[in-house]
Amino acid sequence: MNVEAFIPCFIDQFYPEIAANFIAVLEKSGCKVNYNPEQTCCGQPAFNSGYWKEARTVAGKFLIDFNSAEVIVGPSASCTGFVRNYFSKIFEEDKTNLEKSNQMSKKIFEVTDFLVNHLKIIDFDTVFNHRVTFHDSCAGLREYGIKREPRILLSNVRGLELIEMDNTETCCGFGGTFAAKFHSISTAMIDQKVENALKTGAEYIVSTEASCLMNMESYIRKNNLPIKTIHIIDVLAS
Repeated sequence: MNVEAFIPCFIDQFYPEIAANFIAVLEKSGCKVNYNPEQTCCGQPAFNSGYWKEARTVAGKFLIDFNSAEVIVGPSASCTGFVRNYFSKIFEEDKTNLEKSNQMSKKIFEVTDFLVNHLKIIDFDTVFNHRVTFHDSCAGLREYGIKREPRILLSNVRGLELIEMDNTETCCGFGGTFAAKFHSISTAMIDQKVENALKTGAEYIVSTEASCLMNMESYIRKNNLPIKTIHIIDVLAS
């Protein structure tokens, strides 16, 4: 299957190793992967901050960059979910781009959804000898609709022990600009999230969302806590 790799700007700028592992996992699953280096942001940060005009410009470029794609896959439910659910709102008064965005929403996928539900591949012959707990991102759980998919993949990683934390569906406090605008509330939320993770005795917090992991990792490092964070793609590629 021919797949266009969508690398969210957040991962491109801060976690390029996730991008490399993401492509490696897709290739291991039998996909022929293409990466368009001209791609940029999907427009979500501007849209969520109220800059819809600017978001429309960026989203328009996204439609051009991925116009010829058969299938688009990304390692982020937040970004792929935004394209699926909000491009139609951005372009509601633009008939041409609205039609393009409606077509694109049918062929863009978050990677764990794509692997489990479309390729039907759940075992990558991976070994990760660690106890982990899983964080459900708000975007993945509520906007994109994934929950069982990452857990199915983790259950097939040899040596991995998954222990669910209390309130796993509760937000970590990142929320994009929320963490900057409401710092004290965000800090209280991340404190609760990491505390619940520590109670499991896990060595790692795993998630499908790099932004959530960065938020938790910064709190963990600041407080010198005995737990680490890792993206599910890095586990599958280990």
